[in-house]
Amino acid sequence: MIFRDLLNVLLDPAPQPLSDGDARMALTALLVRIARADHNYAEVEKDRIDRINMARYGLDIGGAIILREQAEGLEAEAPDTVRFTRAIKEAVALDNRIAVIESMWQVALADGERDAQEDALMRMAANLLGINDVQSAAARQRVEKTTNGG
Repeated sequence: MIFRDLLNVLLDPAPQPLSDGDARMALTALLVRIARADHNYAEVEKDRIDRINMARYGLDIGGAIILREQAEGLEAEAPDTVRFTRAIKEAVALDNRIAVIESMWQVALADGERDAQEDALMRMAANLLGINDVQSAAARQRVEKTTNGG
C-alpha cells in the first residue's frame, strides 16, 4: 500500500513530525477533504488545489496534479479528521497553519458557494490546528477579498 507508512505516522498515538514530502501530502489531502466535504468534488476545486500547490511548493502543473491525485488516494484511506489534522499540527509551525487555513478557505470557496458541511469541517480543522474562530474568519475574509477582486 503506497500510503501505509504515512498512515501509520498519522495513526500513531504520539505522531512524529512529518518529513517535508509527507507534510505536503498530508496538507494536500486535507485540502481534498475540504473539497469533498459537500459531496461535490468539482473541477474548480481540483484546479484550486493544484494552483495552491504550485504556489506553495514551486511545482509545475504536472507535479501539482500528481501530488493532488496521490493526496486523493491518501484522503480516501486516511483516518478521521481529528488524527489527520493532529499530525499536521505537529508538522507545521503556527504561522504556516494560518496559511493552511487560508488555503482550505480558497478550496472551500472555489465553487462560489458556502456549504454547511464545509463550514463545519473548516471550524473543526481550524480548532484542531490551534487556529481560533477569529483567526479563521480573518483568513476567510482575506481569501474572499482576493477572489472577489477587492
